[in-house]
Amino acid sequence: MNNEIDFRSAAASLVPETRAFIDGRYVPAASGRTFATVNPATGRVIAEVASCDAADVDRAVAAARRSFESGVWSRMAPRERKKILLRLADLIAAHQEELALIEVMDCGKPIADARAVDLPDSVETLRWHAELADKLHDQTTQTPPDIVSMIVREPIGVVGAVIPWNFPLFVAMWKLAPALAGGNSIVMKPAEQTSLSLIRLAALAAEAGIPDGVFNVVPGLGHEAGRAIGLHMDVDCVSFTGSGEVGRLFLEYAARSNLKRVVLECGGKSPAIVMRDVRDLAPVVRQIATGILFCQGENCSAGSRLIVEAPVRDRLMEALRAEFAGWTVGDPLSPDTRVGALIEARHLDKVTGLIAKGVEEGGRITFGGRRVLEETGGWFVEPTIIEDVTNDMTIAREEVFGPVLSVITVRDEAEALRVANDTRYGLAASVYTDDLNVAHRLAKGIRAGTVSVNCFSEGDFAMPFGGFRESGFGGRDKGIAAHDQYLETKSVWIQLR
Repeated sequence: MNNEIDFRSAAASLVPETRAFIDGRYVPAASGRTFATVNPATGRVIAEVASCDAADVDRAVAAARRSFESGVWSRMAPRERKKILLRLADLIAAHQEELALIEVMDCGKPIADARAVDLPDSVETLRWHAELADKLHDQTTQTPPDIVSMIVREPIGVVGAVIPWNFPLFVAMWKLAPALAGGNSIVMKPAEQTSLSLIRLAALAAEAGIPDGVFNVVPGLGHEAGRAIGLHMDVDCVSFTGSGEVGRLFLEYAARSNLKRVVLECGGKSPAIVMRDVRDLAPVVRQIATGILFCQGENCSAGSRLIVEAPVRDRLMEALRAEFAGWTVGDPLSPDTRVGALIEARHLDKVTGLIAKGVEEGGRITFGGRRVLEETGGWFVEPTIIEDVTNDMTIAREEVFGPVLSVITVRDEAEALRVANDTRYGLAASVYTDDLNVAHRLAKGIRAGTVSVNCFSEGDFAMPFGGFRESGFGGRDKGIAAHDQYLETKSVWIQLR
């Protein structure tokens, strides 16, 4: 599949697996119920997926617990776990085109992004964490000669992972890779909008040699399968990426059940700050556009608030409008498409409603702002710029999760920092400046988990990812820090005789 025609032909003949994967095999939901998964680019049903509920979660958790207690994975030599995970990475790479197609059909993102970013990064994330499996060393402390002390880290047990719909495989790998590398067993619930790629991944995991029960996938609705994972008395940790509203529910579920560990990443309203000292705006414009238009703006760390010093605003906005014009909205299966479809009709209504609210409250649309390609049956919105925004407007406060850039003009560095921090979120930020002193001051002053300077970036696999305030809680994805949330620390104190 090397061109547009190949992908469209493959899409027409796609017959995906739709059952749950529990204890090493595909099974229907215990109730026999299914739900429709829909192609966002056409509004048509792709397939009917097993709709798992508490009964299926019970089966999956029981399988995960059995596999964990048996030691078939949890007590396997770390270097052997590493070999199996690296084998899985190779299998994902070998099936990269198939998985990319499934992601595009289910998620609506451009095929170019799925092939160039999502799948390669998923493979490399898995390889990076797999290589750590036999390199996370325990410790000793200095003691008298008749004492041996050890500080050891052990797998926490059964991990529940609840995955968002914007990056199904990629975000799943952020959780799956460190949890499996540490010896845990997993029950994973994909978002109901995008279940197909993780269901397919389960078969590859089994083929790679991951033992039965170690990796389970339970597709289902959030208020049924997700809630059951959160409340389950035999789940030791839940890692969730998604909305703050649902993140709060998982904290409640933990409190009402077994006080399981909860790790949350709950979105953001990330600023992109452009200072007056920037001489060459061309690379800045490209980075700002990528920050808000990549994945249709359906990205937790999207740079949705452009905070610009007044002296450079007019030049910057002229260049940005020209750049936005080059981001083609269209069929996600076309290699020329740069902006695909929003995930579902309800989300389309949210995005267009917030655009309208922005205008109602005093904003001015200077590019885009409309739903487009309605004749396809899909849910497309063109890249949009809203100027004359103030930070108290709804469009500047709420996470739009669409290709919508709000432009806020400030007088100076102090006001830029104040506006950047005037949000309940704190996931990411970008700073554009030619002055190293300004870069350091703003990077230090911004209250966010990731600050990139002169680029839009979340860093590589070694960099922790997570947020401050309502953007995050309990841990970090990526980097060595990602392993900590799936491990327990034990102190061992031995008196020698």
